[in-house]
Order: sequence, then structure tokens, then C-alpha cells
Amino acid sequence: MSGPGIVIVGSGFAGICMAIKLKEAGYHDFVILEKAGEPGGTWRDNTYPGCACDVPSHMYSYSFALNPGWSRMFSPQEEIRRYLRACAAAYGVTPHIRYGRRVTSLEYDDPTRTWTVTTEDGETLRPHAVVSAIGALHIPKFPDIPGRASFTGPAFHSAQWDHSIDLTGKRVAVIGTGASAVQFVPKLAGAARHLTVFQRTAPWVHPKPDFAFPPTARRLLRLPGAARALRYAIYWALETRALGFAVHPRLMKAQERLALRHLREQVPEPELRRALTPDYVIGCKRILLAGDYYPALTRPDVSLVTDAITEIRPRSLVDAAGVEHPADAIVYGTGFKVVDALTEQHITGRDGMSIQDAWKDGVEAYLGVATAGFPNLFFLLGPNTGLGHNSVVFMIEAQVRYVLECLRLLSRTGARAIEVRSEAQRAFNERLRRRLDPLVWNAGGCHSWYLDEHGVNRTIWPGFSFEYWARTKRMKPGAFQLIP
Repeated sequence: MSGPGIVIVGSGFAGICMAIKLKEAGYHDFVILEKAGEPGGTWRDNTYPGCACDVPSHMYSYSFALNPGWSRMFSPQEEIRRYLRACAAAYGVTPHIRYGRRVTSLEYDDPTRTWTVTTEDGETLRPHAVVSAIGALHIPKFPDIPGRASFTGPAFHSAQWDHSIDLTGKRVAVIGTGASAVQFVPKLAGAARHLTVFQRTAPWVHPKPDFAFPPTARRLLRLPGAARALRYAIYWALETRALGFAVHPRLMKAQERLALRHLREQVPEPELRRALTPDYVIGCKRILLAGDYYPALTRPDVSLVTDAITEIRPRSLVDAAGVEHPADAIVYGTGFKVVDALTEQHITGRDGMSIQDAWKDGVEAYLGVATAGFPNLFFLLGPNTGLGHNSVVFMIEAQVRYVLECLRLLSRTGARAIEVRSEAQRAFNERLRRRLDPLVWNAGGCHSWYLDEHGVNRTIWPGFSFEYWARTKRMKPGAFQLIP
């Protein structure tokens, strides 16, 4: 057995940020356990054609590691992955990463106040604290369609893109029309012999104001304060989009008008436009950004199917109208198991309590960071800390600062463990529910990946991101109990 003081699980944006700030605070006895062979998280795993961020790059990056050299307003996947690798190297984090270490269990030991972290290859570590930085978008979700296993052609999820398969000239079926699909569908259209897109619910789509930064602009952004000023401008522009989320759904009308105008301008054919018009309140699902998605669907070699898929056969898909759609390959753009990313883990806390028992009534945490019954265990991008309007990297930095405050309190007091009080967690989540319930995510008829099986939003922060920053700026010691 070996025992670094702190174990970080995952080396995406959250894990690397945690590591950088630990080193800056003087904590060097830590390791990052990474299941893959390189860092990057979702930006390592998602390599589908057209993969890019839907948050402007100068905001979707660390505030302490500005990059004036971003090639585009919305940078592609590979550029973001390189940025993360560069940050890990520049801040001395890379030597702390242990690759190929998939964590299979976390178990708290009451007598020693330590965690036992076990990896898939049998390695066991005994840290005092664990930071779960696994993120939410890493467990692909597949639809439960009869006959799915009988399909004889290539079939893969967009997050596990099989680049050995050449889809050129093939009849390709795409299941799903979420954030990934609106990026890769335009890349497949025209290359495939025929593309059939199966849509369960139409997404709300805004135009994507993307453009390449010319060399002159990149040089100007290297001037002192220029990149910082652009970041501030983008932050407050994005933050205004939260008015309809955080205040009242009526304030989403302007965003609805923008989406409908975008649809009218890009889809002239009335019947197709009707099929692409959402029937739910804008914002209750993620608003997507795309300038080439609608034009791709107007092509003669692309079909949009709005009837549900009732069966998958060896070389075709059958819809609810009884129409059989031949297919040589299937691409699943069906998203991720967001809530399950946490609830399916083997985590045992104080007095042998499993995370499943702790969350039997629903996934919850105090400020999305700490859960009662699990001392010295911290979550980054935990329950209800996702955003629908701004950059989650902003949220990650706030959470990392909060975790450091908890660790500093341990150091100052000499306590061996810190645990959020159940009454503080309960009060926080009751306030959270009161604020969430009347807002857009619970609007009638809306079913999204933000909600759990009970229809409760366990994913999104129900306010402005600066509110979360203010709440996490200073930890309240009274919300926690120190364990000697």
C-alpha cells in the first residue's frame, strides 16, 4: 500500500485545475489517477468530426492561464486538448499524473480517518482526502431499442467515434439531435451516400457566432490586459443569458425569437420547418449553437425522421409509422448518463454507508462539493453545479477555491477530517429546490438529461454564475464538523 496525502480522480479541466491550485497553495503530496493514457477528459474522449466547444474559448479556459492565441472564437476539440496538456506541463502537474489507473472503489476507514482508493489493476492507495473530478459527460448513454444488438454494420457512440470506419458513400443513420449531433451531422452530410437523422425532440438552435481570429487580432490580444478585457466582455455577455433561467421563464422570449428567426432563415420548406420547431419552453434543454446544422438537413441526400424508432434490424431501422430505413452504419448521438456518473460509483463513507444509500432520495451535495457522511471527499462539478448559459470552467475554479479553504481549515486546526453537517446540506438543497421548481427546467412537457428519474433537476445551477462564486468565496466553518 502507498499513500499520497490527496488523490484526485480524473485529469480533465477540473482535475488539472485542482492540481495546479494545490501546488500553488503548498500541497505537493498528491496524485492524479487517470483512467486513460493522457489528460484531457471529455476533450480527449470526444473526437467526432466537427467537435468543438459551444462556449467562447476566451471564457472556456482558466482565468489564471489566458491564451491570447486561440485560433477561433469557438475552438475545436484538438486545440482545447492541447491547451490542457500545456497547462498541466507549465504548472508542473504532469509528473503527478498516473495514467491507466481506473478507480474502482473509494472506501472511508473510520478509525484512521483515511480513504482506501482501489484501482482496476489492484493498486491501493490510502490518502487523507479524495477529490472526484470525473465530470458528468463521460459515460455514453445508448437508447433501449429492441434489436439494437442485431445490427450487423458498424455502430458506435459519438463519444467513442470509430475513426477506422470510413462512412463515405454509406447509408448512415444518426440517432439523436443533441449538442454533439448538431456538430457532426453537417460533416457527414454530403460525404455519406444518404444520411437519416432520427429526431425524438427538436432542439432549440441559435446561430453560432464563430469566426477565426486573424493573426493581427491574436497579436493585439497579447498586449497587456487585452485578453483579460475580452474575457470579461464575453463573461458578462453570456451572463445576461441567465435572466430567463434565473429570474423568470418569460424572459426567455427574446431567445425564442432569435431561435425561430434562425430557423426561418435557414429552412425555407414549411413542412421541414414545422418538424424542426420545438414544442417545449426554450431553455429547459440546452440551447444549441450551430450555423450549418439546419442547412445540412435541407440537403436532398439527408432525411429527418420524427417518428420513434421501434426496432433495429440487421441492416435497417424501423420507425413507428412502419417505415423501414436501410442503414450501413449507425451513429448514436444520444448523450451521456449524467446523474449515473456519480450514483454508479462504488463509494463507501462513514459507518459503511454507500453513496447509493446516501442518495436514495436523489443526488445532492452542499454547494455541489461535499456530501454528509463522506468526510474529506470533495466533488468538482458535482450535483447542481452545471450551467446552461456560461462556462463551467468558471464554476470549477470557484469549487477548487472552496475545497482549498476546507483543506486549509484542516491544516489550521489539526483535525484529521472535515464533513459537511447534514442539516446544512439539507437546508441548502431545500433552498435550491424552492428556487429551481418554478424555473424553466421544470416547465411542463420538458424532459431533459438535466432531470433524474423523478423529474428533479440534479444538474443545473439555478442562478447566475457570479452568485455561485459569491457563495463559495468564503467557506462557513459552521456548516462543517471537524473530526479529530
